[in-house]
Amino acid sequence: MDKSNRRQVVIGLLGPRLDAGVHAERWNAWRPSVAICQHENLLIHRFELLYEPKETKLAGVIAADIASVSPETEVRTHAIAMEDPWDFEEVYAALHDFARAYPFNTDTEEYLIHITTGTHVAQICLFLLTESRHLPGKLLQCSPPARQHQQDPIGSYRIIDLDLSKYDRLATRFALDQRQATSFLKSGIDTRNAEFNCLIDRIERVVIASNAPLLLTGPTGAGKSQLARRVYELKRQRQQIAGPFVEVNCATVRGDQAMSSLFGHVKGAFTGATADRPGLLRVADKGMLFLDEIGELGIDEQAMLLRAVEEKRFLPVGSDRDAQSDFQLIAGTNRDLAEEVRRGRFREDLLARINLWTFRLPGLAARREDIEPNLDYELEQYTAKTGMKVAFNKESRRLFLDFAMSERAKWRANFRDLNAAVTRMATLAPGSRIQADTVCEEMARLEAAWKTSSNDETDGERLLTNVLGPERAAKLDRFDRVQLAEVVRVCRRAKTLSDAGRQLFNVSRNRKASANDADRLRKYLARFELAWNDLAGSTTE
Repeated sequence: MDKSNRRQVVIGLLGPRLDAGVHAERWNAWRPSVAICQHENLLIHRFELLYEPKETKLAGVIAADIASVSPETEVRTHAIAMEDPWDFEEVYAALHDFARAYPFNTDTEEYLIHITTGTHVAQICLFLLTESRHLPGKLLQCSPPARQHQQDPIGSYRIIDLDLSKYDRLATRFALDQRQATSFLKSGIDTRNAEFNCLIDRIERVVIASNAPLLLTGPTGAGKSQLARRVYELKRQRQQIAGPFVEVNCATVRGDQAMSSLFGHVKGAFTGATADRPGLLRVADKGMLFLDEIGELGIDEQAMLLRAVEEKRFLPVGSDRDAQSDFQLIAGTNRDLAEEVRRGRFREDLLARINLWTFRLPGLAARREDIEPNLDYELEQYTAKTGMKVAFNKESRRLFLDFAMSERAKWRANFRDLNAAVTRMATLAPGSRIQADTVCEEMARLEAAWKTSSNDETDGERLLTNVLGPERAAKLDRFDRVQLAEVVRVCRRAKTLSDAGRQLFNVSRNRKASANDADRLRKYLARFELAWNDLAGSTTE
């Protein structure tokens, strides 16, 4: 049927206050449910009037008044039981039940959902049911007449189609708001790595919608601390959090004083405890607690932290009364906490509690396309700190970027390496212009530092111990340890198994008619009872 020929049906709630009146004076007042049927350019064929049973008399008056002003409008009344019209769950359930039972026929009828009357809760519920298409129609909103026209109590109306452009503009505004939030989390850096951008998008959605713990993993210097602070600042901007941001490097609170630093103590709890100490968890009340390197915490501290996260309560040292603190937790680590659990160094129940939302930040070497925008960001930060604006000339900028984005640049300390490099070059820049000779000097300095690091045998031993565990690593010949350590390093930097295979078999693969680098690497790893997913830092192919 042509849309213009469809019958128009209004579904609306009786307004006990706005629609009120049983005496003749009622015709001098604006009554939404009656007025909507008085517009000459809006023909209402049927009005489905919903009302609470206690308003039966008023519902009868309104039905009769509609019939007198619009004889072509059929009025059907429906008693809807709602003991408390301000109880969201109760109102939504009652209206949802009506919508499910109603015999909609969108081929022959067009439905207008009147949201002017009823409590604010009821209006919100009608909006939600219309948006979800449980009520398959458009919103109908009417307004009283302007003061100069109060002698004509019909007023005006608007029909709002949630599928049309006005609603699209609202969605566009929401999308813009989301883009601004993700840009804020990235410190305004226009990052180009697609996987990293998707990661930040996901983090933005989670932190806005949830107060659950977050676990940020990734190599040292990947930006976990900075991201945690930006998450806090974003939630504070949106008034989702009111307390302070408290950052703790767990490697610095180990030993006898760890309990007191984190959970506080009472006066006299131990020798030297001359006054009460609140502890860092209580300082973070109503705010955010960032525990960096959480894998460094002792087992006892982990047990106390678990209770604090689950119950918002903990016992200060020397106290027999619980303390309270309601904070959001962000944990950071460069360790494989699952492996730490297997070794008995980390509590499995604590990992399960903080592992609801886990995000791994890639190292700088895995995001080489993001080096250029981060280089500009570091220069801006240098200017903000020193008041001196420093820039590259064209030749030196290209020279540094060619080096920074090549395989020569290992970026072992990730953004800390980049920050240090920019600081050194900017400090030594004559006339605030970084020249090619300064860049060459810095390149040599970085390569020397990385070469020393890569030739350090203990680095390879530490890497294999982390991947295999100390017992399995100790059973390998030195030949296998050296070779396997290099394979693991390449796998950690590579994006996929095939990518790692191409790098490792870059010569021999050219001698094969059909090179299957991924299969060769998979079989090599299997010799050591390893799989691609076992290598921290790798991504699933």
